[in-house]
Amino acid sequence: MKILTILLDIVATFLRLLEAEGRILKKAVMNAAWALAFVGIASLLVLIAAGFFLAGIYQYLAAHMSPAAASFIATLPALFLALLFAGIVKWWTDDLR
Repeated sequence: MKILTILLDIVATFLRLLEAEGRILKKAVMNAAWALAFVGIASLLVLIAAGFFLAGIYQYLAAHMSPAAASFIATLPALFLALLFAGIVKWWTDDLR
């Protein structure tokens, strides 16, 4: 029973803290949600811009060489960027042990 009493005291203290800091917590959560929404929108816009950039490279190269060669050459920057970002993510998530 002593453990249950300790757990209930911890929960009651936590709820009192939430009640006292409710406005600050709500503002912080809303700021974090807006920041996350803007990061998501920015990421989507960057992906769209990269797609248009690669399509432009393809159109330029297709005018000067065969479409197959142009598509192969136009995918090389996308492959390089994908490998670069995958390497960065792997580096960030590596365990430091």
